[in-house]
Amino acid sequence: MRTSKAVFFIFLISLILLPNWIFAQNITPGFPLLEEVQRRNQLLGDSTNTYSFSFRTSSINPSVLFFDKAQQPTKRPLAEFSLLPVLATMRYNSSRPYGWGDFGMIPNKGFQSYLSAGIHARFSILNLQLQPEWTAAQNLPFDSFSSFYAGRINGVRSYYWYSGDNPERFGDKGFTRLNLGQSSLTLRYGAFEIGASTRNIWWGPGQWNSLIFSNNAPGFAHLTLNTTKPAKTFLGSFEGQIIMGRLEPSYFPNQTTATNPDFYSAPASDWRYMNGMTITYQPKWIKGLSVGINRTFQQYSENKGNEFGDWFPIFEPFQKKKLFANGNSVLYDEKAQDQQASFFGRYLFQPAKAELYFEFGRRDHAYDFRDAIMSPEHARAYLMGFSKLVDLASTSKDLQIRAEVTQQQESVNRYIRYSGTVGGLTWHTHGQVRGFTNHGQPMGVGIGTGSNVQTIEIALVDRFEKMGILLERLENNQDFYYRAFGLQNERKPWVDFSIGFLFDKQIGNLLLSSKLQVIQGLNYQWQLDEKSTPQYPKGINQTSVMAQASLIYFLEKKPK
Repeated sequence: MRTSKAVFFIFLISLILLPNWIFAQNITPGFPLLEEVQRRNQLLGDSTNTYSFSFRTSSINPSVLFFDKAQQPTKRPLAEFSLLPVLATMRYNSSRPYGWGDFGMIPNKGFQSYLSAGIHARFSILNLQLQPEWTAAQNLPFDSFSSFYAGRINGVRSYYWYSGDNPERFGDKGFTRLNLGQSSLTLRYGAFEIGASTRNIWWGPGQWNSLIFSNNAPGFAHLTLNTTKPAKTFLGSFEGQIIMGRLEPSYFPNQTTATNPDFYSAPASDWRYMNGMTITYQPKWIKGLSVGINRTFQQYSENKGNEFGDWFPIFEPFQKKKLFANGNSVLYDEKAQDQQASFFGRYLFQPAKAELYFEFGRRDHAYDFRDAIMSPEHARAYLMGFSKLVDLASTSKDLQIRAEVTQQQESVNRYIRYSGTVGGLTWHTHGQVRGFTNHGQPMGVGIGTGSNVQTIEIALVDRFEKMGILLERLENNQDFYYRAFGLQNERKPWVDFSIGFLFDKQIGNLLLSSKLQVIQGLNYQWQLDEKSTPQYPKGINQTSVMAQASLIYFLEKKPK
């Protein structure tokens, strides 16, 4: 309670301080509208923007976006104090939860609000950022996973959901959370930073999703050593981060399986130690190309030792089998650790005002190098996407086309590795360390356990203003579906088709980013219509609406 009161006091102070200070703070990774504009400016040829967008940790200065270059300070003073942009987001889901990538807003039916504001102070190399977050949700009941399925299907449900920490509903009443949010205390020198933080981070080039870290879950407490901008060398530029963090459980059961004692297993209440590393490299000789690798380990604190390999498992070999000089071997799984690793690439082709990117990851060690070579698709997930700007000569606006595909569902390798269509675990799950999550939210991909999504956006854009449409296809929980129902013709996959209408607008110091999305859920929750028969199967379809608006206010006088 004392912690919550302290956070609330900081939050109020940050809102009422007079906004007459130097504007030099950074914004949060995945920040609505601002990060998209920064990325778009890079396609348009902003020579000052050399970020790879494969590593994001509050390292983009919003003054680059909001202020004219001629009015930006050319030399930083010894001390700075500034107010961060206020971000207020409201979301409404009419029938059931929909939406992700939202700084830990929970799966929710009804109204949900998110508010973030704060201050940034710097003295020489010391940087302090206080940016608490407040979330409040109605958390209304909705038509969730049916309790009338057979015992085997409930068992499969438990197998996936309790190999992670993914509550369908966060309790049975209204939900509120107040935390330190995007706060940090660090030392910065040149292109490097070291310190403590609760900020969100984003690893990988994705625009809507990331396989390892995104802004889907609340930020977590961690120690960090990272770059704040590309570090230039004779080989090219490098960006990267090493973190030691603490991930928290949700403390909420999955209600739909908690009622069945044959399959229910309470989520662990122990916190998890997490160690991670990312490196991005931009070769000096290939302009626009960036490549890199991510790796994370997590382990329940009660299982963790105190040797170097326990604190920094990211430096261990990639294979499970560890050989000793005497010929004996041991498996790293015996330490009850969970690993995820991915490699990625992005190519910015500025003359064409376009970019291409991908990320490919594995959540499980290969047994040895032979296993890695023979089954590279085992336990994999991937995403790929692009952005393209088309100059419209008849107007000041550009046509923006961007798309992304995220695939978590197991590959056909499951037919070789496992019996029939049973399959194994899925992305962000693990048999011993249950789920790559924080407070019950996936740290990377937020679309659902074993789900896939395809997204395309077409819009007219001009700096902060946008008008367009979003088309989305979400295949829900595909790994569960094939393990539970197999290859049969009665119950079809649950697939959401949606269309969204996008509208962004700038009014002085106020920015509006909004979306109205209509979702048609085919075979919702794999349920059958009451008139369905085995000969003439008919699933239940559900139409729902998701409306969201984000208001961003700059506590500064806008330059003329």
